[in-house]
Amino acid sequence: MKRRNFISLIGTTLAASPVLAQLYNETGSIPMAGQYEFPKLPYAYNALEPYIDAQTMELHYSKHHQGYYTKFIDAIKGTPEANLTIDELFAKTSTLNSAVRNNGGGFYNHLLFWENMGGPAKTAPSAELKNAIERDFGTFEKFKESFANAAKTQFGSGWAWLTADNNGKLFVSSTPNQDNPLMDVVAKRGTPLLTLDVWEHAYYLHYQNRRPEYVDNFWNIVNWDKVSERFRSVK
Repeated sequence: MKRRNFISLIGTTLAASPVLAQLYNETGSIPMAGQYEFPKLPYAYNALEPYIDAQTMELHYSKHHQGYYTKFIDAIKGTPEANLTIDELFAKTSTLNSAVRNNGGGFYNHLLFWENMGGPAKTAPSAELKNAIERDFGTFEKFKESFANAAKTQFGSGWAWLTADNNGKLFVSSTPNQDNPLMDVVAKRGTPLLTLDVWEHAYYLHYQNRRPEYVDNFWNIVNWDKVSERFRSVK
């Protein structure tokens, strides 16, 4: 993953963290150690209601995401990988211990998840992204069906993804646990553009066992401006 793509993907983190932004400006890469600050949520807990309730958002962000971040920093501190950028780190996931893999993935995946939502749904895909979706899936509706199916059928905990491969071709996939398409352990790698968390803690308070309803409602809060921005960065 190229540096400019990584910058785009964590734009919210940099904006929310002056210390982290300063570190990037001074070094040209993001140190993967205690210098990381936990970013602020880019909107209020109730901003995504009625589709995601405020209590779920607060617990998800302040307990689960915070927990991944804390454990990730503890796991990587003092290791040879501490100075790697996150794309460099995930490129060698197969060599990492489970604490770094799981918690690093949990920290990073949630950064993208928060960023690719907004309430209500922000506009629509850019013309460029929409054309690419229609090129690779046939129609926009077929893409939505493919993405929703990946989210609904992911066994147990995991994520659904819209990803661009190295040639700019789009594909949909799902990953278990906290894995993501940047990691060298997945079947098909690329740059994530859109993701949906289907761990039960992401929806159970409001939807109980109705994951399909949660997935269908996700389209009401997608931040297409941000997804389109990510797509432009991988061109």
